[in-house]
Formats: sequence, C-alpha cells, structure tokens
Amino acid sequence: MTMPAKAEPLGRRLPSADERAAANQLRKILAAHASGQDTKLRIFDEETKTAEIVLTPGLSTMLMELLRHIGRGDAVTLVPVSQMLTTQQAADILNVSRPYLVTLIDTGKIKHSKVGRHRRIKAEDLFAYKNARDEKRSKALGALAEMDAALL
Repeated sequence: MTMPAKAEPLGRRLPSADERAAANQLRKILAAHASGQDTKLRIFDEETKTAEIVLTPGLSTMLMELLRHIGRGDAVTLVPVSQMLTTQQAADILNVSRPYLVTLIDTGKIKHSKVGRHRRIKAEDLFAYKNARDEKRSKALGALAEMDAALL
C-alpha cells in the first residue's frame, strides 16, 4: 500500500482504493474475532516489536462501523457529542438544507445557543433530534407496511 508523501487527512477526502481495501481487510479480521468480549490485537513493527491493544466490544463495534464506511468509499468525519456545530455542519449531518435546519431551530425542534449573531448546535442535541426523527420515520414505515400487507 502506497501513501502520498503529504497526504490530506482522510476525513477531508474520499478514501483511496488502497485505503478501502485495507479498511475492508481489517474489518473482516475484527469481525472474525469479535465475540462480544474484549478482543486483543497484536501489532508488529518492522523490527518485530509488538504492542498489544485491547478492544472492548463497544470499541470493536465502533471501529468496524468506521471501517465499513471507509471500505465502501465514504468520506467519514468523527463528531464528538460535546462539539458545537455551525448550522451548515448540522444541516450536512441531517442531509437537509441550512434554511430548513434554521426553521427546525426557530420552531424549537432542535436546541441551540447563540454565539454573537450565530446559532450553534451541540452535536449531542442534534443526534438526539436525528434519532427521534429516524425512529418516527421507522414507525411510520412499519405502519405503512402493515397496511399494505392487510390490503393483500
């Protein structure tokens, strides 16, 4: 696997073919060893020195999810839940327009704070809204599927 001398960080660009292949390989290795308990990884350097890393089930799951996205060629950015987001960043996460997000904020559906004239959304609040929205959509889809099945 070759890396450019001055590579732009992965979160700011799409993964290369080599990075996608490496992500898929590592994800498969982790998945094969995931048992719902701690997983130990041993890493060897060129001098055959080893380092052992213990991954809890939560870390393994999160790492495999990250690797799955990279393996598919998706650009990925990690957002700490305590991070304050701009309205554009929040709109991008929800996959909506910025004006629509501002409407959600102004109607009180998403908590926010003001920094000067600018609205800021805590990532934790944005993800709470997103999870509630996704759950509501899932329930509505389930209800539609039940009505469709009843018609048959």
